[in-house]
Amino acid sequence: MLARDLLEIKTLKKAEKWVSRFESWTMKHKEFLKEMTMDDRGVMRHTHERLIKAKTSLISLIKSGNLFTYLKEADEFPSPYPATNNLIEGGVNAQPRAMLRNHRGLSVERRIKAVFWWCYMHSPKPLSLSEILKVMPTDKSISTIYNSISSQQRLADSIPAWGDAIMWDELHNSGFNPSHGWD
Repeated sequence: MLARDLLEIKTLKKAEKWVSRFESWTMKHKEFLKEMTMDDRGVMRHTHERLIKAKTSLISLIKSGNLFTYLKEADEFPSPYPATNNLIEGGVNAQPRAMLRNHRGLSVERRIKAVFWWCYMHSPKPLSLSEILKVMPTDKSISTIYNSISSQQRLADSIPAWGDAIMWDELHNSGFNPSHGWD
């Protein structure tokens, strides 16, 4: 119920009531959240680990004042800001993703350019065609940017991180080590 009610909060008073209910829930289920279970490796872990992580996240958002930021300016009136980003993810970002899914055969450069064009053509005041040709990136400029980014990524991927490289000691021992089990 708490999770469902969180999406329905439109005023600061309702937010305060929700926080109070959340604190009551935390106290009521304190022992339940302390339950421990031994995992496959013999390590004791919290039985309801994911629930504890969610509770800890909510507590830190409440303490920092970030949980109900969309209500700050609205005070007692319905907030002009949405409580979630569902409208962005489902309404705005889903359209370019669907366009790219429908045109899967495009090269990476063409896919980037298609997203540029989609976003631009759905902007409130698109420029004239002559202005568009001046400001839109070309295949060559997109390719240059993409290649520089991908070469930087390849370089970052080639640098060994902790535990990625072979150590000299692992292959060259000064004496016989019977724990290896090979000649």
